[in-house]
Amino acid sequence: MKFLEIFLIGIGLAMDAFAVSICKGLSMKKINYKKTIIIALYFGIFQAIMPVIGYFLGTTFESLVTQIDHWIAFILLGIIGINMIKEAFSKESENCNDKVDFKTMILLAIATSIDALAVGITFAFLKTEILSAVTMIGIITFILSLIGVKIGNKFGDKHEKNAEILGGIILILMGIKILIEHLGIIK
Repeated sequence: MKFLEIFLIGIGLAMDAFAVSICKGLSMKKINYKKTIIIALYFGIFQAIMPVIGYFLGTTFESLVTQIDHWIAFILLGIIGINMIKEAFSKESENCNDKVDFKTMILLAIATSIDALAVGITFAFLKTEILSAVTMIGIITFILSLIGVKIGNKFGDKHEKNAEILGGIILILMGIKILIEHLGIIK
């Protein structure tokens, strides 16, 4: 995968964490930089770890699915993208508090990075250089989480829905691009 593709996937994956970061920022009366860094670290680290786990799962089963890997990538990215868009429109009450204790943050970090696990499987099938990909994803998520807390603290939750929709659209488009390239329609 090319730099731009990984960058766009990183942005797409980071949108869940960005949306939750907005919620966390919204719950802070005054911006707390220590809490902001903790939030961004949890999200960034988990967004980087989950694709690695997915990558190793994918390489383990690679020989079984080599013929259909592009379809798997298309389906996984499509499902993740559609779910992100669906979640944006069916928001139940989010865990919108400013707690950054281990239990709260580990649950949020896992919940917002599950889709990154599936992307890691896709990376394995596409023979993506995993170290540089997850480093980029982790850094993008860290930065967007910092920005999300600040936006949430300043402007409220009106951007949360748009962030998830954008992330979903990016992942769906990347899935379509992978499928089209592997089918030889576009090079």
